Amino acid sequence: MHDIRNVLELARKSGAAVGHFNVADLVLLKAVFSSAQELDVPVLVGASEGEREFMGVRQIAALVRSLREESDFPVFLNADHTHTLEMAIEAAKAGFDSVVFDASALPFEENAHQTKGVVGALKAINPAILVEGEIGNIGTGSEIHQFAPDLSKYLTTPAEAKQFVEFTGVDVLAPAVGNMHGMSQKMVEGESKKHLDIERIAQIRTAARVPLTLHGGSGTDDEDLRQAIAAGISIVHINTELRVAWRSGLEEGLATEAHQVVPYKILPFAVESVKQVVLERLRLFNHRPQVPAREKTDAASTARERQEVS
Repeated sequence: MHDIRNVLELARKSGAAVGHFNVADLVLLKAVFSSAQELDVPVLVGASEGEREFMGVRQIAALVRSLREESDFPVFLNADHTHTLEMAIEAAKAGFDSVVFDASALPFEENAHQTKGVVGALKAINPAILVEGEIGNIGTGSEIHQFAPDLSKYLTTPAEAKQFVEFTGVDVLAPAVGNMHGMSQKMVEGESKKHLDIERIAQIRTAARVPLTLHGGSGTDDEDLRQAIAAGISIVHINTELRVAWRSGLEEGLATEAHQVVPYKILPFAVESVKQVVLERLRLFNHRPQVPAREKTDAASTARERQEVS
């Protein structure tokens, strides 16, 4: 279970998916790791270029490595949405388990050629590293958008997927199948959900014959996610939902502890808020029963009570 390839293969055989959660600070990392431990499921920690710049490339690699070594738990680190060869090499040398090289904004042929070069360079550094390529257009930025853009004309075809994988040699493919980075305001408010092209996912999985990643999973309909995993999605990325929960939890902590200046007495509210989102998603990805809303409220209340006691 400490080999990421084995983890993905076991997930495929069991009809599950590995949850991938982006982190930008220790609050998010604590929430993601403790959630995976609680459910005893493997997890991927993601860090985009911006997140790596903020935390430090070698620093986040050391944190995740220490969690894995000290707990003997299958937690892996992914360099999410890396746009240059130099930054991909930096992540590989720091010890990341996988790298997403994203040249999807370029024309297909140029994307394929650049990705092939990155695969060769990273495998020379670490033959065991996973390299993911991306084709299609799912927008940019794990943020809140006023309106959801129409990206339907940029969906990946099975033929493109097959050609791209065979030419580049990527280990994992991220296609555009109705997913979108970020969330619209209506999605945040629960008034709408993203919907996926399930049949397209199944066709791409058959054509590509490598694990598929669903980027932009935040705000996606739960049943669509279940069907997407059954159709061939092996990794699901969640980021914006965590950021919304992080802010909500932080605001609660600041309001509850209005006169407090000690970070470790305020930040646990943010940890708990993010953790509830991660637990819910991991249960969904791994066929675990969902916890009723009342139990979630009780858990949050317990966390607040612990802070009051301390």
